[in-house]
Amino acid sequence: MAKATKKQALGRGLSALLKDPSNDIQSAQDKNADTIIGNIVELDLGTIDLNPFQPRTNFNEETLRELASSIKELGVIQPITVRKLEFNKFQLVSGERRFRASKLIGLTTIPAYIRIANDQESLEMALVENIQRQDLDPIEIALSYQRLIDEIALTQEQMSERVGKKRSTIANYLRLLKLDPIIQTGMRDGFISMGHGRAMVNIEDPNNQLDIYEKIIADKLSVRATEQLVKNYQNPLAKKATEAQELPKFVKKGIKEFSEYFGHKIGVKLSKNGKGQITIPFHSEEDFNRIKKLVESAK
Repeated sequence: MAKATKKQALGRGLSALLKDPSNDIQSAQDKNADTIIGNIVELDLGTIDLNPFQPRTNFNEETLRELASSIKELGVIQPITVRKLEFNKFQLVSGERRFRASKLIGLTTIPAYIRIANDQESLEMALVENIQRQDLDPIEIALSYQRLIDEIALTQEQMSERVGKKRSTIANYLRLLKLDPIIQTGMRDGFISMGHGRAMVNIEDPNNQLDIYEKIIADKLSVRATEQLVKNYQNPLAKKATEAQELPKFVKKGIKEFSEYFGHKIGVKLSKNGKGQITIPFHSEEDFNRIKKLVESAK
């Protein structure tokens, strides 16, 4: 406990040093730069701007509140990282969830590592740091890789070295960006997995992609079943033969009518004994309530 108190006191001392205009640090060669850069400094939250290069766009409110509760009890265990902009002004490089959670519970300061970096270096640090996180969705990771290619001009080989991932892994993520935006959103929201997405990438027609996506959700298809479905779409004759074998005419006609009524592609499973199951997909609470009203109005 004594060590923690000593560390906090050091951070406050460095914070006071940063607020002295005569000690303004703009480069690693400036006076006291070696004292500030690389050390943990207690910074005022009001002096820190959000990072415009932040690749993460989704911040789950529930998990943010859980983090805020943890910080309230234990404090900020892992310091955020910032870069210096101007006198007593900083910009987040990493740690936006900790920053947001600290503000949520009314903290006025936060421990931070200070870096000297230009825009390109800041973007690269933010992207690489986020890619290495475990809680990013596949599309966020793919977009981060794409930004490293577009804005930092890194090759896949260079990215492989930066983030410690195989080049083939990076390529698989980047291919997800070929999916229809609706499917990408579904992956980000957790309706389908990266495995489902990788299977659908092999379908070039966006309409066929969306047909498969609706069927995955309606029938709760596994990745393996999705891969088989994709093969059927890639081989139209096999697809028609499968459909003809599985669904009689009266079911096909009914599916079309149901789909038009509910505004979704309705899923149907049929067993050999003639019994079946109808599945109505929904994508949100609002969508569920809309379908519920349609059912109630049909009574």
